Amino acid sequence: MNKVLIKQADFSQAGDCTALLALLDEYAQSPLGGGQGLSHEVRAMLPQRLAAMPTAVTGLAWRAEQPVGVINGFETLSTFKARPVLNVHDVAVTASAQGQGVGTALLRWVEELARARGCCKLTLEVLEGNTRARAVYARLGFVGYALDPQYGQALFWEKPLAE
Repeated sequence: MNKVLIKQADFSQAGDCTALLALLDEYAQSPLGGGQGLSHEVRAMLPQRLAAMPTAVTGLAWRAEQPVGVINGFETLSTFKARPVLNVHDVAVTASAQGQGVGTALLRWVEELARARGCCKLTLEVLEGNTRARAVYARLGFVGYALDPQYGQALFWEKPLAE
């Protein structure tokens, strides 16, 4: 098995754009990603929009010059600590590379980056039924959180504003 190389995406490079879109599209087509691929509109805009966001971080995992995983995150601010927080928005590993440590490598890469930026924590959301990802996250130290146990763990909600 070849070693995995993680590098920050450079969206001025066509190969990095192609890798991002292929990996996210595969994930989006899976049941865990909603079962529908990326729209043509999203595919046309996403690399440029990520490149234009100064708080965005994208890491691409490569094995033998083939893209095998992607992690997208966005830096924000903890108002309780007045320090940056890095929220992991996507972790996707191509089906042929799952179970081979690619997701773990991506998460370690983004943790190192977050520590270098002075972030006080990493955050992410995970589907309750995604037991494989939950096991990886737990092994790497991620836990559900509660500010006061009396009120329970935080929940992730959404309110769609546009398609």
